[in-house]
Amino acid sequence: MQNFSQSFNFFASCPRGLEAALADELVQLGGKYVTATDGGVAFAGTWSLMMKANLHSRLASRILWRLDEKAYRNEEDLYRQAMNIDWPELFALHNTFKVNVTAVKSPVRSPEFAGLKIKDAICDRFRRATGERPNVDTQAPDMRVHLYLTDRTATFYLDTSGDALFKRGYRVETGDAPMRENLAAGLLALAGWQSDEAFYDPMCGSGTLLIEAAWKALNIAAGSKRSFAFQQLRNHDDNGWQQIRAEAKAAEKHDPSLNIVGSDVSSTALMAAEANLASAGVADVVKLKQLNFNDAKATADSGVLLCNPPYGIRLEELDRLAEAYPQWGTVLKQRFSGWRAYFFTGDPELARGIRLKASKRTPLFNGAIECRLFEYRMVAGGNRDKPAT
Repeated sequence: MQNFSQSFNFFASCPRGLEAALADELVQLGGKYVTATDGGVAFAGTWSLMMKANLHSRLASRILWRLDEKAYRNEEDLYRQAMNIDWPELFALHNTFKVNVTAVKSPVRSPEFAGLKIKDAICDRFRRATGERPNVDTQAPDMRVHLYLTDRTATFYLDTSGDALFKRGYRVETGDAPMRENLAAGLLALAGWQSDEAFYDPMCGSGTLLIEAAWKALNIAAGSKRSFAFQQLRNHDDNGWQQIRAEAKAAEKHDPSLNIVGSDVSSTALMAAEANLASAGVADVVKLKQLNFNDAKATADSGVLLCNPPYGIRLEELDRLAEAYPQWGTVLKQRFSGWRAYFFTGDPELARGIRLKASKRTPLFNGAIECRLFEYRMVAGGNRDKPAT
């Protein structure tokens, strides 16, 4: 059993490009020794902080508990290191598990083989303690063991989240290529949107950006509709967890004055958005309209317009987007003076085609796709009607 007042080491993974924003979020939650690195943020804190990070983080993908870190040379070293961890003290025999291995310049012959050695070590440690071994489940395991290998060190983590944290638990309809929820929350953070500002998504799809905006404004915890892997650990403090959940529920707000609006040209997309908004409990604070971006109008004198337009793949889609970009620029100039407009896209042609001067370009990754978040500050007369350089 762990001492819940002691400090543990954790690592929060996130979409690449959101590391600094996630570090700020973890500091606000109470994290110590917060250090951003490529693909995530290392931090320290109590067991209570880990539970709060899982419940409240809008940007993290997973919260990993660092169990051990040592120098190694080969697979046998990894096996011995894994055998020295008391797995039966961490989770029960009936819990299924899976081993994930990430290797960067590692001397091991293959990450897959290293993973098999770790699996054997975990099973052997259980056999030594109980006479039996837990089962492996590669699809939906109760416990996920992560091994991170560099050229010199091996670091073992136990995933406290379970399903990735972007799986909020409200989505009932997906639509075409929905954006992951933590990436959507990250775009809102990078845009600096505040709940007293108007928010408009003119290509809302299944409603991900709208729901993340509404949950942020109403202070609804990102993990309020789901469970987590740490709840199955032997050292789980359920009383402490229920108190954290109750405090989060009590901190939720009700604000009928929110100005959050989404529109889409597709009736199918809007039906999906309506279903998701209802499931997320924010159908009464988000307004939906069916219209083309070219017909969009500002919903206030100032605010934030943020959208994730389609990325052209087929030639005819590329041609259609090339025609649409300058039209979108015209709409912004004519009808959204005083707004900050943001386009998140994997298409570099948008910057040239929209014919506005971007005030900021933030590199981000949507999975493996390199993207940019373009910012346009729509000050009357302040935008050049020519391609951005």
